[in-house]
Amino acid sequence: MRNIFIIILMILIYPFQPTRAETLGKPKKSKEIMIEITTNKGVFVVKLYNETPLHRDNFVKLVNEKYYDSLLFHRVIQDFMIQGGDPDSRRAVSGQMLGNGGPDYTIPAEFNASIIHKKGALAAARTSDNINPKKESSGSQFYIVQGKIFDSIQLKNINLRNHINYTDQQKKIYQTIGGTPHLDGAYTVFGEVIQGLEIIDAIAAVATNQANRPLEDIRIISMKIVKKNGRKFKSLQ
Repeated sequence: MRNIFIIILMILIYPFQPTRAETLGKPKKSKEIMIEITTNKGVFVVKLYNETPLHRDNFVKLVNEKYYDSLLFHRVIQDFMIQGGDPDSRRAVSGQMLGNGGPDYTIPAEFNASIIHKKGALAAARTSDNINPKKESSGSQFYIVQGKIFDSIQLKNINLRNHINYTDQQKKIYQTIGGTPHLDGAYTVFGEVIQGLEIIDAIAAVATNQANRPLEDIRIISMKIVKKNGRKFKSLQ
């Protein structure tokens, strides 16, 4: 009787303890990688989405190779986006046309209906549909969305034109935070700014020439992988 009482007591105290095999069988959620981007206009931090592993891994590879260090944000359009990642911009002279440089490969599109072009979205640039029907991404060029706020009628028109059905939460984001919804389903979003959105606004506000290149060079000084340490970010490199 005493043995039965002990067994029942143990069941009551430890009713749902998983076995070691059950614990090992559960996949662990991968941590999101964060990148600190230092520019001559300030510092901001982006996180890379695990839902877009091809773009994530390629970006991390280039960051580790210091590929982006000293490159320019060569195309800037206020209320739209800021674009960088062209290696030809590293030593570009004033007025030089930019935007065609990059590694000799592209990245397959990784569209995801749950990921949208909200303000702060990090996305891959690419060539136009007529020469790139699969919408494959540039190997290095990227843009960060500044965007603008859209009302319900504008979003409805975009829905009809692009055949995108936004969730209520996504509609709310575009109506309050803003973004560039007309790019959804056409360019791969693979991350977002999580600190320093004001730097994006500052870069987007600079004066540009007719080709949308800033009159004053906006340069990426460095990129590095970081981890969050309280309210600050600590370098892992």
